[in-house]
Amino acid sequence: YWEFPTVSMGIGPMNAIYQAQFNKYLHNRGIKDTSQQDVWAFLGDGEMDEPESRGLLQLAANEELDNLTFVINCNLQRLDGPVRGNGKIIQELEAFFRGAGWNVIKVVWGRGWDPLLAADRDGALVHVMNTTSDGDYQTFRANDGKYVRDHFFGRDPRTAKMVESWTDDQVWWDLKRGGHDYRKVYAAYKAAREHTGQPTVILAKTIKGYSLGSHFAGRNATHQMKKMTLDDLKAFRDSLRIPITDEQLEANPYQPPYYHPGPDSEVIKYSVDRRTKLGGTLPSRRIAYEPVKLPGDEAYAQVKKGSGKQEVATTMAFVRLLKDLLRDKEFGKRIVPIIPDEARTFGMDAFFPTIKIYNPNGQNYTPVDAELMLAYRENEQGQILHLGINEAGSLAAFTAAGTSYATHGQPMIPIYVFYSMFGFQRTGDSIWAAADQMTRGFLIGATAGRTTLTGEGLQHADGHSPLLASTNPAVVHYDPAYAYEIAHIMQAGLDRMYGEGHTADESNVIYYLTVYNEPIQQPAEPENVDVEGILKGMYKLRSADTEGWTHDAPRAQLLGSGVGLPWALEAQQLLADDWGVAADVWSVTSWNELRRDGLAADEQEFLHPDGEKRVPWVTQCLEGTEGPVIGVSDYMRAVQDQIREWVPGTYASLGADGFGFSDTRPAARRFFHIDGPSVAVRALQLLAREGKVPADVPAKAAAKYQLDDVTAGTSGNAGGES
Repeated sequence: YWEFPTVSMGIGPMNAIYQAQFNKYLHNRGIKDTSQQDVWAFLGDGEMDEPESRGLLQLAANEELDNLTFVINCNLQRLDGPVRGNGKIIQELEAFFRGAGWNVIKVVWGRGWDPLLAADRDGALVHVMNTTSDGDYQTFRANDGKYVRDHFFGRDPRTAKMVESWTDDQVWWDLKRGGHDYRKVYAAYKAAREHTGQPTVILAKTIKGYSLGSHFAGRNATHQMKKMTLDDLKAFRDSLRIPITDEQLEANPYQPPYYHPGPDSEVIKYSVDRRTKLGGTLPSRRIAYEPVKLPGDEAYAQVKKGSGKQEVATTMAFVRLLKDLLRDKEFGKRIVPIIPDEARTFGMDAFFPTIKIYNPNGQNYTPVDAELMLAYRENEQGQILHLGINEAGSLAAFTAAGTSYATHGQPMIPIYVFYSMFGFQRTGDSIWAAADQMTRGFLIGATAGRTTLTGEGLQHADGHSPLLASTNPAVVHYDPAYAYEIAHIMQAGLDRMYGEGHTADESNVIYYLTVYNEPIQQPAEPENVDVEGILKGMYKLRSADTEGWTHDAPRAQLLGSGVGLPWALEAQQLLADDWGVAADVWSVTSWNELRRDGLAADEQEFLHPDGEKRVPWVTQCLEGTEGPVIGVSDYMRAVQDQIREWVPGTYASLGADGFGFSDTRPAARRFFHIDGPSVAVRALQLLAREGKVPADVPAKAAAKYQLDDVTAGTSGNAGGES
């Protein structure tokens, strides 16, 4: 039984490699003795065409992961036809794995072939074997003994003579493929366990549909064949020697009886005994883990103070918080920072000399920056998993670390920091598999937004990762604007994963934070900050300053998230100074969570129409406010549009739809019409429709702010690599 869900294909081999790596990581760091644990990946030869299946083999060899064994079931077939009809997949895989530095064990032929091979003095049989294509081997096993005699052995008079005294049944039943010879398989498994210094791959030749009868074995349609005929059932019974009579099968061919040999059977006793010695039955999920003492409020205090006059990007604010969490004497060791070769971009190179980069072989060279304070340091007890330019492998490592609470009983907190464009877009499939495995951890999409990473055009300009994140039920996305918001979100996330009072379903989540590289003055946490609002998805940041204003001044509600919040604040000022409009500004920390809350309220009302009505948080916040509502972020409008259904009154969104725009930040924001003046003009348009401002005001405002001129944009700061 497999213990790790790994769909789609290719993720299994990749995850197995990084699970084996993580087992050694725990051992080398002294967190758990995993020296007796092995990782076995059971794979298919067709699956090995997935790039992920072969693309990371070198890591297993480089780190000498002798706790890892691949068993590749080489039945020579894909769903539709042969894997290599004109070639030989086993030889291809053997060469590939040997070249990658693996130990290769081939289990090609069963014991019945041994006397024939021993008698093959001139190599005729080996020659026929080597020159027969996989397509022919598949056809042989879809026929009978006579066909094999004529079309395989008959290719050479010398090989034909080898079996001239054999019956067709002997040719068919005695000459098994290695993967169906239990002794050969056992010998291969034993050799794999005893081999040290390398990962091992076992290439076992088998038959798809083996023992299911001639209608199934080796047939191209086997995968789609869902039912067995009565004759098929009888043949299956006979091949496995199951003591069920013809009468029992004929009584109801559509519901054949099940056979159990009984608790006193030697087979059952043996199976139970082996499972007991190996640690229990499979599959089984164990989630008892060591209790975790989470960091106290003091770990978050520094970040909540703000940056004063200094401008700091939210990426740097997050890194500062991570540094403080790592310093926690009890909790810090459980953090697993994962970086795909971008630590310097994110300002994380300061971690190199302190917590060091994990390498089981240590550092056997002198780094070029050895004399510098921030020298590149590798160590066998290092804490950072620095995986190179390798997002797929990074996500596999994230999964291994994030499931450690169940796999090892050791809660570990993976924090994977990456360019947000190369997260869900590139590895969304792996994140889905991570959710399937009930992974817990933090994904940090840095350099986020469509206009914030300047000059990178469409390649790096992320305008849609929150939407992709919203499709994964386990992912909780936040788009914080300020450092103190990050602090509360991280603290709440850790509590949800490993604090008390949460169900397993509530705890099995992956937090995704989008943080930016644009420096701004980070405000200190306000007194009486609305923590509930931060965590639920929105809170009022700044009310309109209406002191001395007439009571009938037009009103508006401006919603902004992440790097877009300063644009809403800019629009608030423009509306007040230039047009006499009083606008309130709301910080939206999560459009996705607001939507989920709205959906939950709808479902409750649908299922319990007579019960107490649940009011969505966004409705609670905006109910009773005046004026139209405008939502803006550095993402597509579809992100902001998620809440439309639950916004009372008129709602409009502004977003960065389309590919990225290579220019300055202000120019890009003017191009997408998401900057402060654009937000102000959109609010004026909605107010004009409602008759709250003169009809010509929007056009005047658009002309005043030169909305059609990208060079006139002013929203945004320069600088900020991280």
